Amino acid sequence: MSQTVFVSTAIPYVNAKPHVGFALEIVQADAISRYFRLMGFDTFLLTGTDENSLKNVRAAASLGITTRELCDQNSAAFQALIPGLNIANSDFIRTSHDPRHARGAQRLWTQTRPGDIYRKHYTGRYCVGCEDFYTEKDAPDGVCPEHGTPLEAVEEENHFFRLSAYQAQLLALIETGKLQIVPATRRNEMLAFAKAGLHDFSISRSRERAGNWGIPVPGDPGQVMYVWYDALANYITALDYADEGERLQKYWNGCSKRIHVIGKGINRFHTLYWPAMLLSAGLPTPDVVFVHGYLTVNGQKISKSLGNVVDPLAQAQTYGVDPFRYYLLRALSPYEDGDYSEKRLRDTYNTDLANNLGNLVRRVETIGERAGYVLQAQQIPDAPSGFHEAMNQFRFHDALSALWAIATSLNQHIDRAKPWEMLKQNRDHEVRAFLDEVVSGLRCIAYWLDPFMPDTARGLCETFAAGRLLKRGAPLFPRLM
Repeated sequence: MSQTVFVSTAIPYVNAKPHVGFALEIVQADAISRYFRLMGFDTFLLTGTDENSLKNVRAAASLGITTRELCDQNSAAFQALIPGLNIANSDFIRTSHDPRHARGAQRLWTQTRPGDIYRKHYTGRYCVGCEDFYTEKDAPDGVCPEHGTPLEAVEEENHFFRLSAYQAQLLALIETGKLQIVPATRRNEMLAFAKAGLHDFSISRSRERAGNWGIPVPGDPGQVMYVWYDALANYITALDYADEGERLQKYWNGCSKRIHVIGKGINRFHTLYWPAMLLSAGLPTPDVVFVHGYLTVNGQKISKSLGNVVDPLAQAQTYGVDPFRYYLLRALSPYEDGDYSEKRLRDTYNTDLANNLGNLVRRVETIGERAGYVLQAQQIPDAPSGFHEAMNQFRFHDALSALWAIATSLNQHIDRAKPWEMLKQNRDHEVRAFLDEVVSGLRCIAYWLDPFMPDTARGLCETFAAGRLLKRGAPLFPRLM
């Protein structure tokens, strides 16, 4: 029986259509899941949309449409990323639409340890953009540190989760590495946050303030679940938690590795709040949370008002899906904030894809065709040095660098060996030996390129399949002018 791996993206709000920031996350998650599949693991990749939020209610009202209409329209735009970016996901869950989710979130609530959920009156300062309350210490000027917008004063009676009861357990999970937070800087942030003292957090709001939108609290029809409680539950509700289904046993309870891929702004929700909720319900906690940075566009924060929102589907259609994926994974840091630049994408395309790998394939095909070279069978190639270590630390750029080092080396080898002179001198045996060597290197690139550029990888594997007469085909990556 194969080992299983669970990989998820965060589920984005649907108050707006997707931009390049979420494209980065879903491509990263897809690369991780494809890598584990390549390694022989039975892998489940989950993504979806977070629809039970107050910001969605307000966005719909500002457009003069119902919240349901807004969720349907924008969720469809996020679902279009799946084929548009060649994402090999296993499921897509909509939190306002899928009956599995509502029933599962309610079951999680009822399975919580007695006393961990309690009701109290609360006054606080709230950011709709974050769907979160801020203390005076966190926002002394009354402005959200994430969005730069004034915080709203909220006073109501809600249900709270007793996070404070889990401080010692959460610290132990993180300090021992049972819950691995990558990179270490994000781990250290959460350790400092937890050691400063964890406070209980609100997990419901009044139905009235929620705009009559959300999942009802079991036994309390006047309250709906606070968006973070129901949203975090998606990772198990999509696995049929409501019915204790086979998926839950296979991909969560008995899973070899549970991996969440998230942005830095929601780190504590996934590494403190969510594990505590799972501990309370008697469920396994995540094994790894990979926290990526944010994207800017040409040095500016992505903003509708600035008009710099980049449509990922348009970029993929313009430059090709695989080149777009390659740029996101090779040219942008997986850990730190990065800047998305269409000029840099074009430069990366021409330098890495057209001039290096594309040129290499063209040269080998040309030499092989002239030599009448028939490809020989070979075993699955070992990955280059450092590749597996890089992938297990989500350093996609380093894994790709290891592959491109092979391409660079092979191009240099062709320049030195001058196989065209061997052909002129009828040194057929030497030409075949030379082609055996370079094709072996290209097969290594083709095989291990699958997590990043799946169509390119498949095409290269077909081009260099055993038994074929090597012939020159169309340019793999035509130069961009």
